[in-house]
Amino acid sequence: MRRNRFITVGAVAIAMTATMIVGSGVSTAAPARPQGIIVVSAAASLTDVLPVIAAGFEKRYPGTSVCFNFGGSPQLVEQVNAGAPVDVLATASESSMAKAVAARSVSRPLLFAKNSMAIAMPPGNRANVTSLRSQQDPAVKTAACAPAVPCGVAAAALFTLNRVTVKPVTLELDVRSVLGKVMADEVDAGIVYVTDVRAAGRKVSSIAIPASQNVTTTYPIAIVTSAPNPVGAAAFVSYVRYTTSAQGILRAYGFAKPW
Repeated sequence: MRRNRFITVGAVAIAMTATMIVGSGVSTAAPARPQGIIVVSAAASLTDVLPVIAAGFEKRYPGTSVCFNFGGSPQLVEQVNAGAPVDVLATASESSMAKAVAARSVSRPLLFAKNSMAIAMPPGNRANVTSLRSQQDPAVKTAACAPAVPCGVAAAALFTLNRVTVKPVTLELDVRSVLGKVMADEVDAGIVYVTDVRAAGRKVSSIAIPASQNVTTTYPIAIVTSAPNPVGAAAFVSYVRYTTSAQGILRAYGFAKPW
């Protein structure tokens, strides 16, 4: 598991207060403060934004350290369902998270972000890709995510919505691998998220897809039932979902509100 400032949940209920009986009276102790390492498994499309949010979380809660494991949502869910020592799970689709809910591996998920699709090309755009229809040309090499991955589901829905038939030359396990193929000039175009295009900057050129022709996906975050650090996980989830700081950072990185 990579250690790169990743991990845990927040804003559901850090209202875990302990009750102490002193003599004949009852007093309520202060809410437990998060501390220690919080491990977060998160969708690859959150690679840039979550560490920035985590930095603010750690500043608010001295003594905490957020660590991340980024990857394809289905793979992360499988790991959590198999008992991986993770505190927080954030996926790129509700359907992916539903599998963790069904296995009772996570508590009630909270939606915290929304994303849409874009077309990324190498800076030179030698294949002269101008739209989704351009990618129907067999000479145009397109990369997309595998069908089981949220970005793959979104890409398929995008093609269906626009009534285009695109046959990708490669199907990747997460969206950052698609973006990597584009930046390495190994393909002519890649179907990625709007946020990936923004993160890549001048390393790619891109085509925006009009809202009426686009599809979206929503991101849930949840505390893992067997979290080694449940207090830290609850605090992180709450911070991501409810604080203006975290939500402002998500907007700055191109994510929209899911509500």
